[in-house]
Amino acid sequence: MKILILMLTTVIVISMLSLVGACRSYCGNITVDYPFGVRNGCGHPGYRDLLFCMNDVLMFHISSGSYRVLDIDYAYQSITLHDPHMSNCETIVLGGKGNGFEAEDWRAPYFNPTSDNVFMLIGCSPKSPIFQGFPEKKLPCHNISGMSCEEYMSCPAWDMVGYRQPGLSSGSGPPMCCAIGFESVKAINLSKLECEGYSSAYNLAPLKLRGPSDWAYGIRVKYELQGSDAFCRACVATSGTCGYESADGGGLRHVCICDHHNSTTNCDSVVTPSGASSNVRPYTIGSLILYFITMNIGFQRRQ
Repeated sequence: MKILILMLTTVIVISMLSLVGACRSYCGNITVDYPFGVRNGCGHPGYRDLLFCMNDVLMFHISSGSYRVLDIDYAYQSITLHDPHMSNCETIVLGGKGNGFEAEDWRAPYFNPTSDNVFMLIGCSPKSPIFQGFPEKKLPCHNISGMSCEEYMSCPAWDMVGYRQPGLSSGSGPPMCCAIGFESVKAINLSKLECEGYSSAYNLAPLKLRGPSDWAYGIRVKYELQGSDAFCRACVATSGTCGYESADGGGLRHVCICDHHNSTTNCDSVVTPSGASSNVRPYTIGSLILYFITMNIGFQRRQ
């Protein structure tokens, strides 16, 4: 009997404490906060099942693959990703191994690579969709935020693979490297684009960088919330944390995660399943259970 009581007490205490600060967390040295979450029910529903913490490494997972998260900038609403199969200035990765960047259709309104992010497609077929519908001299390849394939192909990695052919020469077919912005194609899928590899870099500096060896390689993604975020602001103003849960009839709904309960409004009010307001909070019920357990132990000792 004593063991059962101890187990019940432990479960109650853990369930009560787990709600306190349950959603704000860390993975390695990266803070995971709204709209993101690594626990079910935390964050904005548009970002559910997106981030995973594995051995203190934060991973970002979409339909095109998994990426390591290098940084989350909450002030500028951006997240920086690393694809291990992406080329850079020291290494050229061919064979179509790169993830590229392609998210599920329903995620598209929530995040996309930034306008200062350049994707440099490598070894694309003449039949690639990016070359279709353009005159030979007016291909969609161009400079993005001061970064271009002409500069990128001056990297020492190109010596190792034997390519030194920036630009498009007459009658030579498509260029070995084509720099484009994400908006040009809406998805970087190497198989669909018939390309052998890719690199991605972004420019945060207002001044032109000295060369490709100074570029920041990675995929910089801009995220945003759709519609009004008044619910979350009201939740945070009452010391709550924004999250979501399953709604009646299917789908998901926003909830405010408070110290000892979830609310569909904010932490200053408690709504019962029937919709009526209640002043009895879950922690009060837990306290009563603990009280009766304690009384039961005292009664057994007196016996």
